[in-house]
Amino acid sequence: MRHPLVMGNWKLNGSTHMVNELITGLRKELSSVTGCDVAIAPPALYLSQAKQALAGSRIALGAQDVDVNLSGAFTGETSASMLKDIGAEYIIIGHSERRTYHRESDEFIAKKFAILKQQGLIPVLCIGETEQENEAGQTETVCARQIDAVLNTVGAEAFQGAVIAYEPVWAIGTGKSATPAQAQAVHKFIRDHIAQKDAVIAKQVIIQYGGSVNADNATELFAQPDIDGALVGGASLKADAFAVIVKAAAAAKKA
Repeated sequence: MRHPLVMGNWKLNGSTHMVNELITGLRKELSSVTGCDVAIAPPALYLSQAKQALAGSRIALGAQDVDVNLSGAFTGETSASMLKDIGAEYIIIGHSERRTYHRESDEFIAKKFAILKQQGLIPVLCIGETEQENEAGQTETVCARQIDAVLNTVGAEAFQGAVIAYEPVWAIGTGKSATPAQAQAVHKFIRDHIAQKDAVIAKQVIIQYGGSVNADNATELFAQPDIDGALVGGASLKADAFAVIVKAAAAAKKA
């Protein structure tokens, strides 16, 4: 049985005070919650501080990106080996903001996936379509293309222990969200697509939903059979709001 994962992507938000305050709140809110894995991804500058603040808790540390190189003359980058050394476990790659603002290609993101697996880290592969692609009926085509880049680079077996986050770009930070039925249909397509290569791994892979997940829609989203938690943006910056989502995921999988 798949174990749901709720992960907070803090994006470009944080300060030394905020990191301590938010993690203190999360530890309090989630101290008695079981049945759902939890992770947070602060900005890289605060990973060490966050790791210390999380010590002894069940909240895992994640990061928002990684470079394809392990070391060398690559100013400003952070390698998979560095993230592993600092104690990060879940690494977000392929987020639409990286694809859009940094022009990261499917093939480049697949290289990141490969280096993370090589280093024993857990890739959180973000995929999803733009509003224009959605309106043109290209959702499945786009998701398949983004997954195929990884399948063609490292094979279906690399998805063992990995995470996929379906995030329709038109729903990220907009207040819009796919309906539970819409999200479920895409999640099922993603699982079926991987199953064409390896049915066992497809059944086990965690597929999160992301895109304006909040306290109002979390319960219904997590009730869908192929939605295994969420990658949460804005709501992850408030301990109480994030905790509601985590608790909804835990409750849905217990039901």
